[in-house]
Amino acid sequence: MAMTAVARETVFALRRQIAKIEGTLPERLAAPAAAPFDADVNTDLTIVRRGIAAALPDAFLPIGVGRLDAALSGGLPKAALSEIHGLETRDAGAVAGFALSLTSLILKQTPGLPVLWIGTSEIFREAGFPYARGLHASFGIEPEQLLFSEAPRLVDALWVAEEAARMTALAAVILEIRGNPQRLDLTATRRLHARAQAAGRPVFLLRQAAGPEPTAAPVRLIVASAPAVPRDTIAGPLAGSIGRPAFTLTIGKSRTALPGQFTLEWNPDERAFNERAGEARDRAKNPVPVVSLSGGGKNPAPASGAVLAFPAVGSPISPAARDQPSRPQRTAHLGPRRAG
Repeated sequence: MAMTAVARETVFALRRQIAKIEGTLPERLAAPAAAPFDADVNTDLTIVRRGIAAALPDAFLPIGVGRLDAALSGGLPKAALSEIHGLETRDAGAVAGFALSLTSLILKQTPGLPVLWIGTSEIFREAGFPYARGLHASFGIEPEQLLFSEAPRLVDALWVAEEAARMTALAAVILEIRGNPQRLDLTATRRLHARAQAAGRPVFLLRQAAGPEPTAAPVRLIVASAPAVPRDTIAGPLAGSIGRPAFTLTIGKSRTALPGQFTLEWNPDERAFNERAGEARDRAKNPVPVVSLSGGGKNPAPASGAVLAFPAVGSPISPAARDQPSRPQRTAHLGPRRAG
């Protein structure tokens, strides 16, 4: 009996440790001692909240968009690993811009602490480095607040990220990789997530041209660039101009939210996100996506009449109609082949 109790206690301890690493540890709260006793009310309250939601109310980084923050149950977790995906290599600029916007929001709450950006030589050679002069103008980030660590191999970048994730002297850690390398498996992301929780600092995993796969991150956001609207002036939109940076944000994974898509604009003057007004208004009127109008005109094509490929049965075929040539056709292999 004693051995059974010891084995059961060991199993419970292991389960608790695994749940703590995965961020699914339930929190048991006892009822206040001063609360009056009611026979119909269970005074032993058990509240189960998954992941980072079991922490303090200020454990989230609000993005500043009401619908998005509500969908994420308050925003991105501060003490956790969060994934930011770009499905294609050409989305690297949008992913980096969104990460810098989040960095700007973090530095507002933790002034004086730098942010460490880690990547391999391959990813920096392919996607480039952020422009130092544009950091302050667009995001309010001083060049000395953004540190870079270029590692020759992925194993070195992971080691630097794990060591940096436990440091409280950093406001956040950004790890940028490319594709779906085998070394970045579930165990590696669990270590990053656990160290982020222990340090109380966010770790952002930027993945370029990567597909979704199982990780320990509670949240996965898919970011792509959105068309910019013309600049607003007193006289109205300025034709031919380029407005604020815009992002198409998709919730690919969340333990508390359903999948959804948002179009956000970054305001470099106020250092804040705004949801595009037209997108929110159109979605409220018609929540079902519709096909956009053709570029050739505003009205759809008129309905076609009764067209028969062959004459009806019993109708005579005139010799003139039989001798008419078919519509002009061009041999496929004679034309130039276009890719993309």
